[in-house]
Amino acid sequence: MTYPETIQFLYGLRLFGAKFGLENTFKLAELAGNPQAKLRFIHVAGTNGKGSTCAMLEGIYRATGRRIGLFTSPHLVSFRERIQVNRVLISETEVVGLTQEIQPWLKEFPAGHHPTFFEVVTVMALKFFADRECDLVIWETGLGGRLDATNIVTPLASVITNIALDHQQWLGDTPEKIAAEKAGIIKPGVPVITATEDPAALAVIAEVAQEKHAPLTTVAGLNSQRRPRNPAPPSLALAGDHQTTNAALALATVEVLQSQIPAGEPAIRAGLASVQWAGRLQLVEKPDGQQILLDGAHNAAGAAALRSTLEKDYAGSLPAIIFGALADKKWEAICSILAPIAGEVITVPVASERSAAAADLAAEFRAASPRLPAAAAGSLEDALNAFKDRRFIVVTGSLYLVGEALERLGLSPAGGGERGLNEWTAPEKFQ
Repeated sequence: MTYPETIQFLYGLRLFGAKFGLENTFKLAELAGNPQAKLRFIHVAGTNGKGSTCAMLEGIYRATGRRIGLFTSPHLVSFRERIQVNRVLISETEVVGLTQEIQPWLKEFPAGHHPTFFEVVTVMALKFFADRECDLVIWETGLGGRLDATNIVTPLASVITNIALDHQQWLGDTPEKIAAEKAGIIKPGVPVITATEDPAALAVIAEVAQEKHAPLTTVAGLNSQRRPRNPAPPSLALAGDHQTTNAALALATVEVLQSQIPAGEPAIRAGLASVQWAGRLQLVEKPDGQQILLDGAHNAAGAAALRSTLEKDYAGSLPAIIFGALADKKWEAICSILAPIAGEVITVPVASERSAAAADLAAEFRAASPRLPAAAAGSLEDALNAFKDRRFIVVTGSLYLVGEALERLGLSPAGGGERGLNEWTAPEKFQ
């Protein structure tokens, strides 16, 4: 198989949709020799901030000299972003080899129970990390937690970033229901660390932790009275006040695990000062001086964090916003949050089967702020051309759109259309 052929094979797995449950993943992992038994994990769930928190934890532990695996989703441009060791993406050759190795095992599943794309990729990652003899794997959930394919591991610590309304059609329509799904990653006796502030959601997490005799640590921002004992680092590479909460969460996790995976103050400082996470308040300055801020604010909580950053760090400027969203997101709320701080808006379709109509998005912006110039364009390229003379542009909404922007701005190698691998059929309801 060539790499393009491998990508096409993975595309084919999308036809099996997304199924919640662990049976397939356990069986596939067993066929692979249970690679998870050879590894140590920090399992990270939550509504927002999972990727940033994972990146911080990876940076801190890598700075100690260990070999660190990182598993995240979705990818912005290339499928290879999902599986990294010491922030080096898995190679095309390795993706091909793992896929060829796993293909015969798929024949062991009866009709109607074929492993899905995410189940296959989860086991691919486990085998890759085990083959590379990783000292620790930072392991991000896909969707939810309780029945997510990643939940076949028993980690050293379970981390829950926060709870907000997102994916309500599958995870539940209240913070308590969503918290119950996220808390499904809690294992008996395994420490739990969370930055959840919603009282009802936190109560659910605390109840599950108590039932499983899992020690619970709660944290807030670095300036909070509940901050971890480690002093704040001299600098935090990721922008936005919300990242200080993610940093506090990472620091608390490191503190809880000091006896098992020691990490000294120099590694903590170096890891946080150098961490990078594309597409999250990522500021790009073009040769002509134009600034473009890329941020995947794909739900209301993310939009609120973006707005807070713009009001604080870019006070007085009303940016030109390019916005696109998926139809199954609560995009009306996002438009309402961003409209008051926008100078003008162009909405665009997202390169996804689930894209919201650009005209509907523009109408929502105008409804939220009647004097706001808001129009729809046919593509991101058209919007960037329309705003070519603006000094400050914000590209936000779906991570699909941010990924496309990274490609168009030459900030990420072209993925050959691999962003489409993020597509998935609506999953069955949780059982």
